Amino acid sequence: MLTDTPMAYIESLEAARRQTDTQWQERAAAMSGDASVTLVADGGRDGSRLCGLMRVVVKHPQDPERPLQAMLISVYVAPEHRGLGLADELLREACHAAAEELSAASLELGVHEDNSRAQAFYSRHGFETTGASRPYPQDISKRELVMERRLP
Repeated sequence: MLTDTPMAYIESLEAARRQTDTQWQERAAAMSGDASVTLVADGGRDGSRLCGLMRVVVKHPQDPERPLQAMLISVYVAPEHRGLGLADELLREACHAAAEELSAASLELGVHEDNSRAQAFYSRHGFETTGASRPYPQDISKRELVMERRLP
């Protein structure tokens, strides 16, 4: 994922490679907690071929003035599966999981300011820019735009 689309992630490939086995195990355990849902599309048979991935997590810290918020993170679709509807299917399931499994009223995400393809994709699915942004961690001269969608 980090090799294919580095601008889509806040972690660099080099930083990921520095992680120890213990750190990866801790990350995997955190991904299976009550406050997150990980959606994985694999190639079928033995599940060894990653086709797509999306994670939904409860946002921390929460804005106490608003209903529960979730965040969409770790979004990836393998190049050979792009443009075939897999991303649409995963995002529909991610929105459903945020609302039904995590009881969130909204789903937020961050997208690199230069990633117009991702911005258009999220807009087609009801996400709107909030006007908020933050420095992009791998290049603080760039911005990560905040987009949000209200959930039913």
